[in-house]
Parts: sequence; C-alpha cells; structure tokens
Amino acid sequence: MNLSEYILNDIKPLSSTDKISDLQLLFNQLTFSHIPIKDQNDVYIGCVSENDAHCFKGSEVISDIAYSVEGFFVREETNWLDVLEAFAQNHTNIMPVLNKNNKYLGYYELNDVIGLFNETPFFSANGGVLIVEKGIQDYSFSEISQIVESNNGRLLGAFVSKHENDLAQITLKIGNTGLNDIMQSFRRYSYNIVSGHEEDTYLEGLKERSDYLKKYLDI
Repeated sequence: MNLSEYILNDIKPLSSTDKISDLQLLFNQLTFSHIPIKDQNDVYIGCVSENDAHCFKGSEVISDIAYSVEGFFVREETNWLDVLEAFAQNHTNIMPVLNKNNKYLGYYELNDVIGLFNETPFFSANGGVLIVEKGIQDYSFSEISQIVESNNGRLLGAFVSKHENDLAQITLKIGNTGLNDIMQSFRRYSYNIVSGHEEDTYLEGLKERSDYLKKYLDI
C-alpha cells in the first residue's frame, strides 16, 4: 500500500521565529491538533499542539516555547500500520513526513490513513467477526490460523485487540463459512469466545436448556 500519494502540503510549517499569535490564529482556522514547526534553516524541528499554543502569550515567538515542541514524524517509506500507530501514540490527527535525509515532505492526515485501513479486506470483505480470549502466554497465531482453516474458514485478518489481567483478546475476520463450527473448535482448544457476530448454536443450546430448567423449577 503506497502512502506517498496521500502526502499533503496545503499547510506549510511555521517558522520558529513566528509569533505565538500566528500559531494561535492558524489553529483557529483549522481542525488540526498540531502544527509543524521548522527552524530558520527550513529544517523540521517538531510540532506544537493546540492545547499548548493557547497557553502562551501571543506576543512571544515560537522559539521561546521550544520545550513544548513534540518531535514526532514518520518517514516516506514507513508502512501504513506503523503510520497509524504513530498517530495513536502521539494523540494527533496530523503526521509530518520526512525523507531519509530528514527533509520535510508534507504530512499525512489521520482520516486519510483510516480510510485506507477501511479499504482492506479486514473491513471491506464479507465475513464474520470473532473475538477470542486466552492467556497471554498460551495463544499463538499459528494455532489460531490452524483452527480457522481446519474448519474451512478463510482468515482475512487478525490482531491482538486487548491485553488485560494476563489475558489476550484476539479479533478475527473470517470468510467463507459460518462461525459456529469454528467457535466450537476454539472452545476445544481452551479459548474463551468473547464475541461472535453470527449465531452461536452452542450458546443458544445452553440458553434453551437453562430456560427449560428454569421453567421446570418454577412448576
């Protein structure tokens, strides 16, 4: 997936010699969480957040608040998953892009990268979503793939969506088949089924028996 065509240049970095009031004005005109900053030699030095910009006097210059500049960026060859991770880690909706010589090329906008993610088979292909849970030290993606494929399923994507209390939740996108047989196999391998977005006949059967027992005890 080539991201280079999504590099934007409509907003140029401000200079470290510009006033804070220029930065504040730009934030008032845009919906960006950060604005890129360059030094007097046109070298990218980092970003200033909107929250920080509004904490300073407009008469100051940006170089006076250098300690608040955040130095995050990605390279033009950085893959889209790492770009998405950089957005999340830095709590930003704009990501400066530098080449291997540290030249500022422009920026990515978060919505564009998320849009690319939504076009992947994980989201766009037909299939069911299944969330399974197992001990962090006990699950393996090779085992997960084997369970899905042994039930004639096609694994369209998988990622660890949660870590908590020594348990890992893995979200799966599965095509080609219903989820019920796959759920039963995961249970046999000691996975807990957190969520399955198709009918789970095992749980339905338990519910029916529970309802029957409740009616019997109420007689």
